[in-house]
Amino acid sequence: MTAAQDEGAFKALTKKISGARGFSCEAYKDKCLRRRIAVRMRARGVHTYEDYGRLLDQDAHEYDLLLDALTINVTKFYRNAETWDALARTYLPALWQAAGGRVRAWSAGCASGEEPYTVAVVLAEAARAAAGGEGDPQPLAGARVDATDVDRASLEKTRAAAWPASAFTEMPAPLVRRYFSEASSPLRRAVPELQRLVRVLKHDLVRDAPPDPPYHLIVCRNVVIYFDRPTQERLFARFTDALRPGGLLVLGKVETLLGTARARLELLDPRERIYRRPE
Repeated sequence: MTAAQDEGAFKALTKKISGARGFSCEAYKDKCLRRRIAVRMRARGVHTYEDYGRLLDQDAHEYDLLLDALTINVTKFYRNAETWDALARTYLPALWQAAGGRVRAWSAGCASGEEPYTVAVVLAEAARAAAGGEGDPQPLAGARVDATDVDRASLEKTRAAAWPASAFTEMPAPLVRRYFSEASSPLRRAVPELQRLVRVLKHDLVRDAPPDPPYHLIVCRNVVIYFDRPTQERLFARFTDALRPGGLLVLGKVETLLGTARARLELLDPRERIYRRPE
């Protein structure tokens, strides 16, 4: 098969996937798509895009497995701890005070839930500090974290609010003990107070408007890098629009703000990629 034929077959397959399941293949980088489609092709023992397309016609369940592969994310609680420490110690207290404890946060591309529940933990810690360290749950009544993803399996895991011990290796042990059940079973479960903070929603970053703006805090780390540049610029502009004045945007350490959002947001922490929408 020539390079032109291979490219044509790849484009036909991605068009088929987008049309059948509404997944925005055109917004993703080709290299990323090819790599993840290849995982499923190897798993099913097919060697060409045409053969894989025929397999999708014959086995509808393969679409679910493919979408799981296309949206897979590797994450842990408190991943890149320096980012969470900076947010909790330097930026969140003032945000919490200004919002009167009614902080609205959005974890965009929440994967299996570790990130939105990390956001919930830092909000709960802000509430503890505001209550003098006594852990009074009342200040949490007005706070909320919207956890969104396009992948059904990720959303199911987030709703379950239970994770293996390996997910907590980067989170400080006192926080694990305070907000998650004992590791007497294979999984640790978030305490009810934390679960009440998190609202799980299906949401496609490319196709859908932000779920419930405006937000005080938006966290979207290591997600936007998989999209092409025009889509990245649109997403950054959309995040900026969805922030309240004074609100914070947290990106992944390898991500760079692009497009009009660069002029609209103030870079607070270059190392941790924390931005603020000016008031």
